[in-house]
Amino acid sequence: MWYNLKMPIYKEVDKNFFKKWTKDMAYIVGFFAADGYITINKKGGHFWCIQITDKDLLYKIRNCLCSKHKIGERVLRKGTKKLYRLQIGSKEICGDIFSLGFTVGKTKSIVIPNVPNKYFSDFVRGYFDGDGNVWVGLIHKERKTKTLAISVVFTSCSNMFLRGLKGSLESFGIDRGVIRKSDRNYHRLTYSILSSLKLFNFMYNRMISEKNDLFLNRKKTVFDRYINMRA
Repeated sequence: MWYNLKMPIYKEVDKNFFKKWTKDMAYIVGFFAADGYITINKKGGHFWCIQITDKDLLYKIRNCLCSKHKIGERVLRKGTKKLYRLQIGSKEICGDIFSLGFTVGKTKSIVIPNVPNKYFSDFVRGYFDGDGNVWVGLIHKERKTKTLAISVVFTSCSNMFLRGLKGSLESFGIDRGVIRKSDRNYHRLTYSILSSLKLFNFMYNRMISEKNDLFLNRKKTVFDRYINMRA
């Protein structure tokens, strides 16, 4: 069980963080769209939360927010894998998130925020690190010549969100995305080889040139492995 504070205790945090778009804000908003939520307790307390299994990334997010809040942890059921949570109590921060179009219980109502074009790649990378996946493997195994392929998938319970993401990416020249609904009541936006490589360049090129370390290394490593195998 998570520990819930009964008395309000002030902890340092940058309450202006979500007021002006930056590359770090765009990434964290994208990640929040995937793995974040807002709760309001019975006393009207507003809490901005992210919970993930990647502890190092959560510390980076906390540092961006200049936060001193404790990161909680618990062991997932039937295993040793841990889930980490950053919870920040701030009505002002939650209000800024609401102004971007998010709601409490956003799972099926989430839409693409009005992210400036300059920072949209950071937003996409954040969402990808939260609810995206990249796969590398062989296809056409029944043929004499097998093909090494890569595929990128974005997942969401909101078809509207994925349609918005697909349309926005098309405006940046990343097309041929296909949206399908799964048997588990969520939707998947899938890109094949050429578009996946465009996505790699879109999400990581500027980040690498600016020496930005706000990304999930294990996912970028899959892209790197594919590119090395093709070289």
